[in-house]
Amino acid sequence: MRRVVVTGLGAVTPVGNDVQTSWSSIKAGKSGIDYIKKFDTSDLKVTVAAEVKDFDPTKYIEKRDLRKTDEFTIYAVAAAAQAVEDSGIEGKIDPDRFGVYIGSGIGGMQSFYANSIAMDHSGPRKVSPYFVPMMIANMASGTVAIRFKAQGPCLPIVTACATGTHSIGEAFHAIKYGSADAIIAGGAEAAVTPLSIAGFSSCKALSTKNDPKTVCTPFDQRRDGFVMGEGAGILILEEYEHAKARGAKIYAEICGYGNSCDAYHITAPQPDAEGPSRAIKIAMSEAEIKENDKVYINAHGTSTPANDKTETLAIKKAFGEDRAKELLISSTKSMTGHMLGAAGGVEAVFSVLALDEGILPPTINYEQPDPECDLNYIPNKAVEQQVDFTMSTSLGFGGHNACIVFKKA
Repeated sequence: MRRVVVTGLGAVTPVGNDVQTSWSSIKAGKSGIDYIKKFDTSDLKVTVAAEVKDFDPTKYIEKRDLRKTDEFTIYAVAAAAQAVEDSGIEGKIDPDRFGVYIGSGIGGMQSFYANSIAMDHSGPRKVSPYFVPMMIANMASGTVAIRFKAQGPCLPIVTACATGTHSIGEAFHAIKYGSADAIIAGGAEAAVTPLSIAGFSSCKALSTKNDPKTVCTPFDQRRDGFVMGEGAGILILEEYEHAKARGAKIYAEICGYGNSCDAYHITAPQPDAEGPSRAIKIAMSEAEIKENDKVYINAHGTSTPANDKTETLAIKKAFGEDRAKELLISSTKSMTGHMLGAAGGVEAVFSVLALDEGILPPTINYEQPDPECDLNYIPNKAVEQQVDFTMSTSLGFGGHNACIVFKKA
């Protein structure tokens, strides 16, 4: 049973194109949600999203390769490059013991949409020869592995909105049980397209307020749906003795992981919250969280009516009603929107930094408490407080539940 630590962080988000900028925005309660700039929204019910802004892909991908690389892979490569540089691990690990676990909930939706239109308008000859490798969801993991000569275990986990958290959790266990010495782990997504917006709107998942300042209100009584986001969040997970031997900076230790399924409905969470509660309990048990330990939870907190109510109940069932009210909880999706498969990766980055700095991010736009969501969601302003553990939870379509736990190394 080997210890596993975090030695590098990388992020491309709607509130910043690197970790430092993103984290500074989150601590300040700055939102990345705005009117959609990528395409005309006049025919759509939803006109807002949390887009990545002013991002220069040529910092990470050769210009000649951009036309054959989907945006979700570009974001993954960018965040992975930041994390690898931050960790200093490149060239200091056996390639056979270096892995990549980067998932995407949807994969190359930009490429799928663009090539579908090209074929419909101009026929099959206009479909890119790179269409399939741009579209498939494993290409972020594959491209990052090629980039950093990571020849160990390489997996693209796909569990919808729980993808990033499952990727990090499975990577943690792979190192813990000896399959690798370090893994580049997280999630990436770039699904802000007319087709995605129309699809999520049709299934009543997105907010239709269309006011960037009030559209995303996790745990608030006014919530009516999530806001789509995009980007990538990546952690370098490394076996503790390996990291120590090379003098690596250690942000935190990852010490718990829970994985469960509702087995209930393809989109709706199980009303009794048994599934997510079980994932939290499993992670708590592995992390050995004690009764008096101080815990911060970066909640899934999508701002949908069912999710936030169910997640609140899950936390109560996992910790007990009285202790749940003592927890510090927030949804950073109030600022980043819901980054789908990338959400868990980015929220893990924020959870690690919250532990490292003793600053717990807020849930912005919180004004009208909901009697069914009655915990401490750190309303509107960050809190300076040291905690013993930080936890990140994720729930995905299909009933997938994930929870990871960090502590100071």
